[in-house]
Amino acid sequence: MTVIVDHDSGRLVWATPGHDKPTLASFFAVLGPERCARIGMVSSDGAEWIGDVVAAHCPNATRTMDAFHVVSWATDALDEVRRDVWNAARRAGDQALAAQLKGARYALWKNPEHLTGRQQGKLSWVAKVNERLYRAYLLKEELRLAIRLKGDEGNALLAHWLAWASRCRIPPFVELARTIRRHRAAIEAALTSGLSNALVESVNTKIRVITRVAFGFRSPDALIALAMLSLGGCCPDLPGRLRPVAFEAIAA
Repeated sequence: MTVIVDHDSGRLVWATPGHDKPTLASFFAVLGPERCARIGMVSSDGAEWIGDVVAAHCPNATRTMDAFHVVSWATDALDEVRRDVWNAARRAGDQALAAQLKGARYALWKNPEHLTGRQQGKLSWVAKVNERLYRAYLLKEELRLAIRLKGDEGNALLAHWLAWASRCRIPPFVELARTIRRHRAAIEAALTSGLSNALVESVNTKIRVITRVAFGFRSPDALIALAMLSLGGCCPDLPGRLRPVAFEAIAA
């Protein structure tokens, strides 16, 4: 499904089956040109088709790209480097080195502040035995730090990271630098504004919980109706029940 959430109220405002350009465009068609023109910021993941639809319908909106997806790209690039090094060790017949590289996966993935003592030792071992893999780890960590810093500091560190990654001679990170340059305006807008997709991901999780509690739905329409009732602030009149009336107490 495509899910639209209002960042100001935190409410689910629209959902429909489908996940493509025509589906998203149908939301803006319902909203109408006047209200589309009032939208100031839109957060999303890195899908380029989302940016195309937003640009076509919301002339005054700044698109921000969710930082979580940027860091996940760096983690994927790091794991690609690790697999290349691991495969090279296997082809060379060094099974012991290949086994240790395979066991270093979580030490490379985890944030430094969450590493166990054993994983810190594994990371130190990687720094000694494979400089290229350790540089890939440092590239991942510097990008993550830029995302965490946000604001002017984050944007300055992002510029430094792009310069480093572009000349690092590690193909997955050179390609990642190209990807980030294409999305740089949206990433910098996210670092400046602090707007992320965390609220949308939270709503998505709650929709999954609704599905799990119901043991599934026969149709997406039933799921959407219950999601709008639970998460959209809807308060329909129920048969046989009176809507509560608020009374104002006036002091004598």
